[in-house]
Amino acid sequence: MPPAHPSLRAATAVAALLTGLTAPTTASAAPAPHSSAPAADCALPGRTGWTDEGHDTDPVQFQPSTGTRRVLTLFVDFPDAQADDSTDAYAAHLAPAADWLSAASHGRSRLALSPLRRWIRMPADSDAYGFARGLTFEAHERYVRDAVTAADPYTDFSRYDMVYVVPTKAAAAVSFSPTYLYDPATPGVSADGTRLKWAVTFGQDMWHWGPLVAAHETAHTFGLPDLYSFTGPTHQYTGGWDLMGNIAGPAPQYLGWHAWKLGWTRDDQVACLPARGRRTVRLTPVERPGGTKIAVLRTGGTTAYVVESRRAEGGDRAACSTGVLIYKVDSAVRTGEGPVRIVPGTPAAAPPAGCTALDLAAYAPGQGFADPATGVRIDVLAGGAAGDVVRLTRG
Repeated sequence: MPPAHPSLRAATAVAALLTGLTAPTTASAAPAPHSSAPAADCALPGRTGWTDEGHDTDPVQFQPSTGTRRVLTLFVDFPDAQADDSTDAYAAHLAPAADWLSAASHGRSRLALSPLRRWIRMPADSDAYGFARGLTFEAHERYVRDAVTAADPYTDFSRYDMVYVVPTKAAAAVSFSPTYLYDPATPGVSADGTRLKWAVTFGQDMWHWGPLVAAHETAHTFGLPDLYSFTGPTHQYTGGWDLMGNIAGPAPQYLGWHAWKLGWTRDDQVACLPARGRRTVRLTPVERPGGTKIAVLRTGGTTAYVVESRRAEGGDRAACSTGVLIYKVDSAVRTGEGPVRIVPGTPAAAPPAGCTALDLAAYAPGQGFADPATGVRIDVLAGGAAGDVVRLTRG
């Protein structure tokens, strides 16, 4: 869900480059090697003032995306919706998110989940917090504050980096799961001498989306935007390719661009073509650690094409297509308005059950994409179990 934030107020010869790759007989020979541009030349600046695709994530507004984040989970019920069950099933439902995030980040980001295994009674009825009426920042902050205040006698908030608030199943009025990001200009929420800056308040949709809703919402606290559409067809921009788009998508591994933005991918794992030229790149699948993860062709001040290799393994084991994924990034586009847009390939068949046309977007050897407006051309020269080789051209 979109984070609740202050604005709510008012992702042949060349075959020898990669062991086990296959190339079509029509693929051209590799161009002569040349010097590489530093990755920084392809990093885009954020322009929305909020969660976006900019590489310069605000370290004050958002929490670190590497290392261990200590998370306190609170379970709340209400005067009008009292819990009569154990908190164990709720904690168990969200727990797999920690292992998933650790695997997706190749161990660079970890969630240390600490459930407070008791029900905390909120001071107001479940329908008093405004979820059904379009949640405002103020109402959301009040909800977080009430939960923290009610739980304060039972825990020490100074030991944690963020809070999860999980409502009883009886609280139908708490329907969806937004992220709380604090406003430095306001008093906010404090306990035990600590400012509570980040929280995820879960709703009944957590039972629909499954545990990955926790990884999606927590990524907002790292600065990632929503990739699904706030208007029009929900998954028109990225289909099921990234958790920030479709939480239940077939290939929810974070895009390689996101892994770079979050510090999970190093600069020396990024191949950059910031201006006119040509470059051939060997890509290792984003689902695996090591190797070159993305190739970036910068096309403007806030725009770029990104190329990565995807395989049906790890978090993407249900992927509908595999090969080279190409997408356009614009760091000036707001969350929910398509800051990332997948460039679809030409699938040979109709989507199977559980897949959409955009889920079949991966390119195979011999296929390519050209954008005459920017002079960009991307050709897939080889592909196999170990990854893909692509040729980037910008005229």
